[in-house]
Amino acid sequence: MLICAGPGASRHIKNCNVTEILLKVLLAYLLGSVLGALWVGRFLGHVDIRKMGSGNAGGTNALRTQGWFFAALVVVIDVGKGALAAAWLPLVDIPGIPAATGIEAGWLQVACGAAAVVGHVFPLYHGFRGGKGAATLAGALAFINWQALLVILVTWLLIVSLSGYVSLATTVSIAVAAVYCGVTSGISSPAFVFLLIMTLFIVFTHRSNIARLRAGTENRMAMLMLFKKKP
Repeated sequence: MLICAGPGASRHIKNCNVTEILLKVLLAYLLGSVLGALWVGRFLGHVDIRKMGSGNAGGTNALRTQGWFFAALVVVIDVGKGALAAAWLPLVDIPGIPAATGIEAGWLQVACGAAAVVGHVFPLYHGFRGGKGAATLAGALAFINWQALLVILVTWLLIVSLSGYVSLATTVSIAVAAVYCGVTSGISSPAFVFLLIMTLFIVFTHRSNIARLRAGTENRMAMLMLFKKKP
């Protein structure tokens, strides 16, 4: 199989049929279902952070309840599986699957990347109770459109350092990256479609945070703020 992938690619994956695409999307979902927080918790003392803090199996709750080292391991796993889904799975040959000239490389990348994010949020192995998908999205986006990932990182750091609200920084930064891709790559590009769908999905996964933001009860990550109010 020959793949020429990259942001805005007009080249095609050769010998790729619908069965192969569906299998790779399924594999990406199963890969996404491996939750970093639960595996790290299992190896570092049988800790289930879904029973602590916000109940979310993601990096932010890991940081709040377990500290930097635990959270860093969680983020590495969750980012890594998104990267594998977008960068490695599209390259894999599946033995015994009939092939035909197929789709643009960018579309298979975003399909696998999106499936990994969905797997993280609704993990098959963990009762469909997972995290909120942002770290896995970032890992996939690193190979779908790394410039958009830089936009997310800069926007996220700016918002969280000023406000302390991780949920606000996450949802806004992904939306900003979607606008960036729409302007630079076009609204028909795989990266823009991916980020548009992911913006809506991440807003959905953060719906409780958004409700707390509106009510003024959302928790701040004071340790990440540059400007803190003096007690």
